[in-house]
Amino acid sequence: MPTAMITGAARGIGRGIAERLVAEGWEVLALDVSFEEEAPGRRVICDVSDEASVAAAFEACAEELGEGLDLLVNNAGLAGPVSGPVENLSLEDWNRWIGVNLTGTFLMVREAVPFLREARGAVVNLSSTRARMAEPDTEAYCASKGGIEGLTQALAVSLGPEIRVNAVAPGWIVTGDWQALSQADHAQHPAGRAGRVEDIAETVFWLARAGFVTGQVVTVDGGMTRKMIYLD
Repeated sequence: MPTAMITGAARGIGRGIAERLVAEGWEVLALDVSFEEEAPGRRVICDVSDEASVAAAFEACAEELGEGLDLLVNNAGLAGPVSGPVENLSLEDWNRWIGVNLTGTFLMVREAVPFLREARGAVVNLSSTRARMAEPDTEAYCASKGGIEGLTQALAVSLGPEIRVNAVAPGWIVTGDWQALSQADHAQHPAGRAGRVEDIAETVFWLARAGFVTGQVVTVDGGMTRKMIYLD
């Protein structure tokens, strides 16, 4: 039975990935800072931005990792990209975005490398289309996601061929009420709709098995970043 470790697995995209892998027969180690309800797989408390917490999580999962780790999914991140005007952005807030989104990815990969090598496993990092496009007042978030894409390609070169490393860049993925979106919201996408959590879970599952794919960022946005939009 293949083993996967997923950060930020309590809700949203991370939970959807965990559910998909469990349904496919994987053993899932679901990491998050807290769990408000039952989550698929074994729940493990972990703050990915804290070095000691990451080390403790791997120690807690030692038995499951005895035969190596087949897949690490770095999904944990701060919800909400808006940090306010850059002239008012505190260093503490900046460091929090970078710490969870980017440093957390680094810490998880560093700890996982021996287990991934043993299984000749794969890493999938969660970036965002905001690594390459932005709204106002999102500097910290966009920088963290851009860093993830740079880190992904560097890791792929450093850790190959034993370990493959890729990233997924979601666009507009609905984790709440699908019915709350308007037809105009869906029409912004050439695919005809906004994204679902299942769209990201399917992409992660593919990358887990795509043996000739590494160092890539797979954009999953319904074509939205390829469409010219003009306002009347």
